[in-house]
Amino acid sequence: MTDQRKKVDVAVYQKAKKGQYYCGDSYFYTETENEFVCVLADGLGSGEFAMESSRIVTEIIRSNIHTTVEQLIKRCNEQLSGKRGVVIGILKMDFLSKRYSFSSIGNIGVLTIPKSGKKKRNIPNAGYLAGYHRSFKVVTDKLDAEMNFIMFSDGVSDTDLSKGMFLNTDVHQIVIDYENIVGGSRYDDTTLIAIRYDE
Repeated sequence: MTDQRKKVDVAVYQKAKKGQYYCGDSYFYTETENEFVCVLADGLGSGEFAMESSRIVTEIIRSNIHTTVEQLIKRCNEQLSGKRGVVIGILKMDFLSKRYSFSSIGNIGVLTIPKSGKKKRNIPNAGYLAGYHRSFKVVTDKLDAEMNFIMFSDGVSDTDLSKGMFLNTDVHQIVIDYENIVGGSRYDDTTLIAIRYDE
């Protein structure tokens, strides 16, 4: 069996809140022959219990990567009953249909940056997952070659997002530049995931 060339390149910056050992943000991503899935979850509050809830979410995604974004969010919500809530963002790319789907609940953001360099920030659904029924929307659009996605938790500020570094085509350089700008200590758990799709 020949090794399939990866279509997606990923780089991650993550730092726990100042004074905390545990980071309440968790993430997971994987690429298969036909699809790519990435989740970023932020447990409410900070510390160990926040981390526990966000890790429940990443394990559910890891075990159900072939289901839709909508089904993934519903499964995560069911498993969080009685736990500290989470805000969540899930990005899924379908290489066969050349489409991507994304949904975010709470303050997990996503920027889509096509080859033209025109950044688009998606508006998340309000609220959080904690086992209660809630409605949410899933954004679906065309997946173009040489496209960047930036997923981020609320430790990333609007000022950070206005920087031109996100137009870089090298996701590893984006993360290096981001780390250089924000420095060491953060006032909230911070995760930034830079994702590059190139067919």
